[in-house]
Amino acid sequence: MGMRVEGERTALSGTGGDRPARDGGRRPRRDREATERRILEAARDLFGEHGYDGVTVREIAALAEANVALVNRYFGSKAALFGEVLTGESVIRGVIAGDPEGLPRRLAEHFVRQIDRRPVTAMSRILDRSAGHPEVKEILLRYLEDVIVQPIIAQLDGPDARARALLASTIIMGGGPVRRLFGLADLRAADPDEVIDRLTAMFTAALAPPVRHRA
Repeated sequence: MGMRVEGERTALSGTGGDRPARDGGRRPRRDREATERRILEAARDLFGEHGYDGVTVREIAALAEANVALVNRYFGSKAALFGEVLTGESVIRGVIAGDPEGLPRRLAEHFVRQIDRRPVTAMSRILDRSAGHPEVKEILLRYLEDVIVQPIIAQLDGPDARARALLASTIIMGGGPVRRLFGLADLRAADPDEVIDRLTAMFTAALAPPVRHRA
């Protein structure tokens, strides 16, 4: 009798993973979604604070109040969880979407918004503190390809679209080293409209079709 009651408590609390429920399975699905959200939020906070190498799956599970086994079951590995956090935190895909003519200015405005964010966004902290780790290099490359490069390519006409998209991506991602080495005080002190105009010109030049010079 005592064993049956304890089993029911475990199923109701959600700590037993994906146990079948008497309501046709709806509760475990809701429990899983809630647990996944907690894990992602905990991973975002810890990766942002300590970087990829400074965080363990056990610490993520503890902050999310979840079993370590559930982190591995739902996400597969710490590296895969890191990739999910990156995808969930990114807003750049929405910035890229829209009319192609306005893309350079949208990218410039996004860049300036990131400079002016106080405090620095979780995405910026995660990239700054994890980019050099070899285990996440492939994840970062895939993130850059899927979320930035390919969406920009889809906006471009003419030859050398990939090279042009990569050049614009260099401007976007290059803000990280500047932020780490010099800080943001000087950029924040500049006139934001002027910064946007300058960046718009840079993105326009990067994304423009190549000019073929005759020999």
